[in-house]
Amino acid sequence: MLVLIFNLEIIIVAMNNNKRKRHSRNDVSKKNQKPPSNKEQEIPSASTAKRAKSNEPSKSSNFFEKMRARLSGGHFRMINEKLYTCTGKEALNYFREDSSLFNLYHAGYRTQMSNWPEQPVNVIIKWLKKQSPSFVVADFGCGEAFIAKSVKNTVFSLDLVSNDPDVIACDMANTPLGSSSADVTVFCLSLMGTNYQTYLEEAYRVLKPGGWLLIAEVKSRFDPNTGGADPEKFSKAISELGFNSVKRDFSNKMFILFYFTKKCTQIISSTTPSTENYQQHTLPD
Repeated sequence: MLVLIFNLEIIIVAMNNNKRKRHSRNDVSKKNQKPPSNKEQEIPSASTAKRAKSNEPSKSSNFFEKMRARLSGGHFRMINEKLYTCTGKEALNYFREDSSLFNLYHAGYRTQMSNWPEQPVNVIIKWLKKQSPSFVVADFGCGEAFIAKSVKNTVFSLDLVSNDPDVIACDMANTPLGSSSADVTVFCLSLMGTNYQTYLEEAYRVLKPGGWLLIAEVKSRFDPNTGGADPEKFSKAISELGFNSVKRDFSNKMFILFYFTKKCTQIISSTTPSTENYQQHTLPD
């Protein structure tokens, strides 16, 4: 037993001696080492480089961003199609049941518009700024109320949902505006729904005699070669509702802008005017 203990003590002493030798060699090597140059100090370690790389957007994060954008675009197209294939009252109830869909729609709308070289709302704003600042404007389907925020005129901003105290939530066929109360009515990419004729009748009601009706619509809806409406027949159909066709602006690549004025004598057709598949064309990407 004593021999075993003696041998263990010898082993422990040897281990401690080896430890001290290693420490002394390390101390000598540290003393003999030269301080790193500035260039050597600037070179990041592998772990530092890895951390820096992790802060950069990865391919997977870019992929998920693209996927989110596609999903958003898909939801926008789905809601857009819904709005063109239902009545205004049904659309109003649709958004009342889930108001988040309205925000989702306009998020997709902004994405679509960002790809256009020029936006119709900006053309309308430029036109309004050349008119009398006393003109009262009714903006049907105003969205985020850009017109009201951009001109000095009094603007009644109307839409199905209101997230803004200055926007009036209502059915576009039944607004709270008084008869002959507006000088200009605007439908900027918003003349949608199976009963859109009733929106135009409402625009006629709120307009003063000689007042302006401006309609901006996607150009593809007015290409008869691809199943769209004939612009001439569309203008004639609007005229049958009590308007004079003043001008059609085809100069923009993405949209057409129609200018009408209200006739002094109302002539309302009993049936929806034929516009040849006008409702079937949605916003292009």
